[in-house]
Amino acid sequence: MLPEMDGFQVLEKIREISSVPVLMLTAKIASADKVNGLRSGADDYLTKPFDVEEFTARVLSLIRRYTTLNTGSNEIHNCYTFQGLTIDKDTRIVTARNEQIELHAKEFNILCYLAKNQGKILTKQQIYEEVWQEQYAYDDNNIMGYISKLRKSIESDPNNPTYIQTVKGVGYRFSREV
Repeated sequence: MLPEMDGFQVLEKIREISSVPVLMLTAKIASADKVNGLRSGADDYLTKPFDVEEFTARVLSLIRRYTTLNTGSNEIHNCYTFQGLTIDKDTRIVTARNEQIELHAKEFNILCYLAKNQGKILTKQQIYEEVWQEQYAYDDNNIMGYISKLRKSIESDPNNPTYIQTVKGVGYRFSREV
């Protein structure tokens, strides 16, 4: 009932870029609409007319849950969310450009480690020891190969990466700007 798109389309656009709490406030009272809203990613659904005190309580509840579960690093509900990229650590599902991306275990673990340390430069040794859980074997080609595969999987243009940046002579960094 919005002028250019409906609330479900707005919710879809929000979920492409963010995991902020969403309360759908609508005149649609059918059970199917409520279920559709919640299944589409809304955190709560309230129909008009509504009681102001109930509305306020629901908003405060969403804010409390969001701030309690948000670690301050884009990690919410064991999930990293960036512009156009979502990494769900529980299901090990990566979504990029609205497509589910299949990653091998090491690729996924490298991506999670980089995302967890967003903005920090990580050496190949740090990445190796974290992901392989063993002492660094000075096998730079192995790590470079995994990074290359990751970029081909998640980046729009692997030759001009948005997420995983190379810091020449040092290692890699997950971009702070996403």
